[in-house]
Amino acid sequence: MKKRDKNTETTDKLDISVIIPTYNRYELLKRAIRSVYNQSYTPKEIIVVDDGSCDNTSEIQKDFENIIYIYQQNRGVSSARNTGIRHSGCSWIAFLDSDDEWDEDKLKKQYEFHTKNQDILISYTDELWVRDGKVVKVAKKYRKYSGDIFKECLSHCIIAPSSVLIQKKLLEKVGLFDEGLEVCEDYDLWLRIASVCKIGLVDEKLTIKYAGHGGQLGFKYWGMDRFRVLALQKLLDIVKTEQYSILIKQQLYKKYTLLLKGAIKYDRISDIKKWTYKLESEFFS
Repeated sequence: MKKRDKNTETTDKLDISVIIPTYNRYELLKRAIRSVYNQSYTPKEIIVVDDGSCDNTSEIQKDFENIIYIYQQNRGVSSARNTGIRHSGCSWIAFLDSDDEWDEDKLKKQYEFHTKNQDILISYTDELWVRDGKVVKVAKKYRKYSGDIFKECLSHCIIAPSSVLIQKKLLEKVGLFDEGLEVCEDYDLWLRIASVCKIGLVDEKLTIKYAGHGGQLGFKYWGMDRFRVLALQKLLDIVKTEQYSILIKQQLYKKYTLLLKGAIKYDRISDIKKWTYKLESEFFS
């Protein structure tokens, strides 16, 4: 994409691909892309991966001629992001969900952070949450942390994909998004990363997340901890420190217990048996 005059002295110092997965969000997608074009630090390329949209999303190529547009059959957000990563020609990757947008200084602030902290290969920002046009208060459990944040990432996902800037080599080391997870694919990836390196935080609300519209995965599935359990079980097989293994097992116990309570509450007989067995076989045998 074309560089803006006001920052030509810095744009070539960090080459960034912005990857935007999308599915039937044509109007929201335009808002997201405009926020990238308005950045005070210009990325090298914008890659839009259309995950099988059946609306007029393909028209985005005419609206923004400098983007790279890739269409694929519907395979989910993880596959779409991974497709973007594989097509990226840059050493750094920034993710932006098509229903989110960025503050104009988002990439600039992260560029400045990594210039000062060259040993840190991934950073994220705080977020502003908007629902039905109004800014909403963010729950304390979503507080942000920096450095060794493995423990803080175990309970739930505290890192929004749209806030992340990451060196591509780090993704090649830990692996890409797990396409087998329908949701919590970001939770899974950030935990894998947090288990091997520090994660930087730019503690400003530079990512704007919107809620209250259709098609949001976080509202599509009940019992999100079911998917977090899958990620934790997988992680248990790859972590290399006893300390992290203990923390994972402690978190699994909590999630099994919560899922069992939910199954009892809603009288899900098969789930009651499943989570009872998990608790008894893994923790009380």
